[in-house]
Amino acid sequence: MGDPNGFLKHTSRELPLRRPVPLRLMDWKEVYEDFSTDTLRKQASRCMDCGVPFCHNGCPLGNLIPEWNDLIHKDRWRDGIDRLHATNNFPEFTGRLCPAPCEASCVLGINQDPVTIKQVEVEIIDRAFDEGWVQAVRASHITGKKVAVVGSGPAGLAAAQQLTRAGHSVTVFERADRIGGLLRYGIPEFKMEKRHIDRRLAQMEAEGTVFRTGVNVGVDITAEQLREQFDAVVLAGGATEARDLPIPGRELDGIHQAMEFLPIANRVQLGDLAEPTITAQGKKVVIIGGGDTGADCLGTSHRQGAESVHQFEIMPRPPEQRAEHTPWPTYPLMYRVSSAHEEGGERVFSVNTEKFVGRDGRVTALKAHEVTMVDGRFEKVEGSDFEIEADLVFLAMGFVGPEKPGLLTDLGVDLDARGNVARSSDWETSVPGVFVAGDMGRGQSLIVWAIAEGRSCAAAVDTFLEGATSLPSPIRTTSAPQR
Repeated sequence: MGDPNGFLKHTSRELPLRRPVPLRLMDWKEVYEDFSTDTLRKQASRCMDCGVPFCHNGCPLGNLIPEWNDLIHKDRWRDGIDRLHATNNFPEFTGRLCPAPCEASCVLGINQDPVTIKQVEVEIIDRAFDEGWVQAVRASHITGKKVAVVGSGPAGLAAAQQLTRAGHSVTVFERADRIGGLLRYGIPEFKMEKRHIDRRLAQMEAEGTVFRTGVNVGVDITAEQLREQFDAVVLAGGATEARDLPIPGRELDGIHQAMEFLPIANRVQLGDLAEPTITAQGKKVVIIGGGDTGADCLGTSHRQGAESVHQFEIMPRPPEQRAEHTPWPTYPLMYRVSSAHEEGGERVFSVNTEKFVGRDGRVTALKAHEVTMVDGRFEKVEGSDFEIEADLVFLAMGFVGPEKPGLLTDLGVDLDARGNVARSSDWETSVPGVFVAGDMGRGQSLIVWAIAEGRSCAAAVDTFLEGATSLPSPIRTTSAPQR
């Protein structure tokens, strides 16, 4: 390391400041202020010369974290982006959206605050784009083989870029009108501005990847046609079937899945709509679900001018510090405050909604009660019933798997016990030549896992087509769920 004593000199973990809440609620731009280069280099110097860098194990991509931390400390930014791109196709996405399991397993984090790995990552790629260092990487030879990638989220894009660079002719199919999947329409602008997607897509198009939007594979092009026209198929459509809440009153107007609400807000920012067709403006909002998607609904509701927002979570409030049952180097269970939580609203833990109440066909309130965990099951706390007014309810309770009717049914792929697309240790489904990567095979997961699976799946497809591959596979094949 450039400074083996860096972690002793700079004991404080520093991150960029968030813009003042009143200011950032006036726009949809990303919430963080600029971070000085000098401060970032000091933070990078905190990376220790670990005998065993556990951050490698924490990152599904196997990012070479100590190497690019050292390079940035030495002000060698061009070398830093080369090392970063060696393992990660899209650090601009992970640097903004990944919960950073690498930091949770940082050796320094045993008794100090961990290294600001994620911040160093995003600063490297942003500077690389600003300096013009991110250029098309064209294949050195063309194989003549054609690959279809169904779905344009992070798994599909990673697989497509890797296979294009291996010399295959790759077409990405997306049923929406723009490429990006949940990155485009599920992630609010204040968490990641969509310009970051567009500039990466420009690179991929220059490399030769073909994008076809507005194509619902299984409808506009049949499964049979897809297999006839392509030598291999990668299924990367994600886990888009949202978990519902089938309780009395669910049929009332004003109750929406999060992914009905968030894409509309994004379309307004993209200029497709003048006003959102589902809006929180002036309304009492209740969000059911305490995860990232719920926080996205929270921040969006703030910016639309909600009168009040409550976010319900059935789990108890996590501890302020790392829970004892999630010791280092595991990802810690602990209380976290996102930028959206910082902006307002009330978080309510250990609560279960039992009924929606309405008038004239529209939701007006929720009936709920507190719960406690007994032997791994939730039990009602007697006498804790309450009712809360609500003009608008968002269900943000996660996803239960991929949509089955249509493409998956027509292809005839096997499903696993959880309803995801089953796959062998080489990422192939039960249908020869059809592979699966990301949430469609893994179930709802993290963006870093999606990119890692896309890269590994691409290596498996290349081997299937060519008999061997030089593409890296960050996830060991034995880690893939078995059929």
